Amino acid sequence: MARLIAYATLTVFLIFGGVFLFLEKNTAELFINPAAPAEGGILKYTTPLPPPEPLENPPSEIKAVYATNWSAATPSRLEYLIDLIDSTELNAIVIDVKDYSGYVGYDTAVPEVEDYNAEEIRIADIDSLVRRLHEKNIYVIARTTMFQDPRLALARSDLAVQDKTTGKVWKDRKGLSWMDPSSQEVWDYNIKIVRDVLAHGFDEVNFDYIRFPSDGNIAATAYPFWDEVKPAASVIRDFFRYLRKELPDAKLSADLFGQATVDYADMGIGQIIEHAYESFDYVSPMVYPSHYVSGFIGLGNPADYPYEVVKYSMDTAVSRLGIYRNATSSNQNSKLRPWLQAFDLGAVYTPEMVREQIRAAYEAATSTSGLLNGFMLWSPSNVYDRRVFSP
Repeated sequence: MARLIAYATLTVFLIFGGVFLFLEKNTAELFINPAAPAEGGILKYTTPLPPPEPLENPPSEIKAVYATNWSAATPSRLEYLIDLIDSTELNAIVIDVKDYSGYVGYDTAVPEVEDYNAEEIRIADIDSLVRRLHEKNIYVIARTTMFQDPRLALARSDLAVQDKTTGKVWKDRKGLSWMDPSSQEVWDYNIKIVRDVLAHGFDEVNFDYIRFPSDGNIAATAYPFWDEVKPAASVIRDFFRYLRKELPDAKLSADLFGQATVDYADMGIGQIIEHAYESFDYVSPMVYPSHYVSGFIGLGNPADYPYEVVKYSMDTAVSRLGIYRNATSSNQNSKLRPWLQAFDLGAVYTPEMVREQIRAAYEAATSTSGLLNGFMLWSPSNVYDRRVFSP
């Protein structure tokens, strides 16, 4: 009897122990789908999908609209944008992954983002989002703000622009704080975020606020790393070069002030368009007519003249890009892809006025082939009039 009990005990142990070992061995590879039906008393297991890859055959010319991560995370808003792109000449979307607040809007694997409480998960499943857009053959651009970063400034005030008058972190006219553009630690923090973004299948990363502050009490600014002797343009150029060195194979685009197309100095913010041509695949001047001062090319209110403002700016940008290419042996074949105005400021922007900007951008590039790569439209509300676009 004792021998039978021993055999029975051993049999039970082997059966249940084996099951335990099987489950233990496979938990790293499998996860239970609670909705899956059971077969023979055992739940079906499903294997997680791998992260999406960039589009295998991306569009040769990008025509994009902008969306916040809030819009991308809202099913009804996302479907509206997908339908808009799918039914018009559009083929791309720009989505915030790190916006003006400094928050990263998805579950990132970058430890510093969590350490600094800079993660606010608005997009619950970034892989599913990219995969959904790629299924529609939509080119997906991740937008990230660089040196305007209130969250990082809160966590790492030692890296932030300081206020000489208060001894605290400096804030611009909107109450937003900035990081020292010469801090390599700031550069590396953002590059880690970009690497994580690229691992989720984004086709391109678009950098905004890649400059020194432009408004507020600039005279009160103090920089923990910049010695204020080295030209601001050299600081920003060094960052551009470092970015390209660290991300040699990534598709990168740079947002510049529209004025950078016609101004040969750095406007006090460190942006010179030729420096961007040197390091980025696409250079995106924000040639919003409403952002030009009264008197620009003799216009009382530039916002009323969308074609004229964009044409003049892009003519100059194209000319400067052509000269740059002919004068250098750089392997970086940068192209222009402007941001255009799709919002009311300075004037009520009708579909015709938006379309006039698109026409101006293309006509500026007609004399020199291969220097323009489409356009991107900016609407803070993420609402776009279908009448702007060709079917």
